[in-house]
Amino acid sequence: MEFQNLGLEMLFIWQAKTYFSQFKIRGSRKSEFVLREMENRGQSFSVLNCIDLSSPDIHKSVSLLKQACLDSGFFYVINHGISQEFMDEVFAQSKRFFTLPLSEKMKHLRNEKHRGYTPVLDEVLDPEIKVPVNGSEGDYKEGYYIGVEVPEHDPKSEKPFYGQMSGLLQIFFHCRVDRLPEWRQTMEKFHQEALEVAKAVARIIALALDLERDFFDKPEMLGDPIATLRLLHYEGGNQIEGQISDPLKGIYGAGAHSDYGLITLLATDDVLGLQICKDKDARPQTWEYVAPLKGAFIVNLGDMLERWSNCIFKSTLHRVLVHGPERYSVRPLAIVGMVAVEALFGNSVDNGAKSAFHAQIAYFVEPSHDCLVECLPTCKSDKNPPKFPPVKCGTYLTQRYKDTHADLNLYTKHQA
Repeated sequence: MEFQNLGLEMLFIWQAKTYFSQFKIRGSRKSEFVLREMENRGQSFSVLNCIDLSSPDIHKSVSLLKQACLDSGFFYVINHGISQEFMDEVFAQSKRFFTLPLSEKMKHLRNEKHRGYTPVLDEVLDPEIKVPVNGSEGDYKEGYYIGVEVPEHDPKSEKPFYGQMSGLLQIFFHCRVDRLPEWRQTMEKFHQEALEVAKAVARIIALALDLERDFFDKPEMLGDPIATLRLLHYEGGNQIEGQISDPLKGIYGAGAHSDYGLITLLATDDVLGLQICKDKDARPQTWEYVAPLKGAFIVNLGDMLERWSNCIFKSTLHRVLVHGPERYSVRPLAIVGMVAVEALFGNSVDNGAKSAFHAQIAYFVEPSHDCLVECLPTCKSDKNPPKFPPVKCGTYLTQRYKDTHADLNLYTKHQA
């Protein structure tokens, strides 16, 4: 890869120059809008450490990761073993699903186990946002949850997040195969490969916390994980009120939140929008953009790791702004909702402007349902006692999802 031998400082300079040169080449209204907004509002980029998973220097990797975890809770991972060609195919297959008619996508609506399709406005990630938007509340994104697949008669299939690949087979029953060729095969393969990347990152995290390298490989942890792949599509659309992000009005592609689990791997397109807030207790909060980096995962720490580490490592607030106007517009649903795995869609473009499909692929990694998340022995002392009570992973996750999801009964009229 082009950034293989670059130092951290040079990597960021190269990354920023490459990103802004892409803006210049495209000359798009969206790019100009973003740059103007950043200048007018004093926005800045966050400089993140970059972890090379192919590096034989594990001590350097541990040092860089620990520094990132203490500073922002976000970092890049490169040379992770998933080819750019395959990543492009995953994005292409994701787009094929989200460009289906809404009526087709609603046939795969998420179930009570949090697997399947989540429509626009189905989720409110920021609990402080209570602003009505077109008769409802919610983030301007849609998504699709793909969880761990287990055999039909496996006792684990009854647990939340587990089961037979929800909706994937149904897609082939409801849609012509030629519209979604190799969709299931692609998503299953990515799910498996992303888990291996997550395990590699978790081993470095373990060393950074003065644990055994394979600490998170235990059966009750990533040996039997709750790992959820979420295809995301953010709605920029035309300039109908409510579709362009406006922090002053509480309108976002994804509201401010921290992730629930151990870590999240995020693959994104080259559209600027992800922001992080390093100090969630600061008033006013300072938000910085995270630049997309081709071929890399953006990795962030989740709330469970913050609990495990007794707040030594941070689970950082982040959000997604949708700038438009060169994106698909959405037909709003009159539903109040919340969720955590989305992507966004639409099928009309304002004044014939060129459409740009802004998507992300998030891979959320949590330990097993029965894993007890409690302060690690290396992270507590007489002067620094545990800050959180022990909690089972399954119990914790189920409550967090309940707090942010709409009642499925609200969709009954849309399924009729």
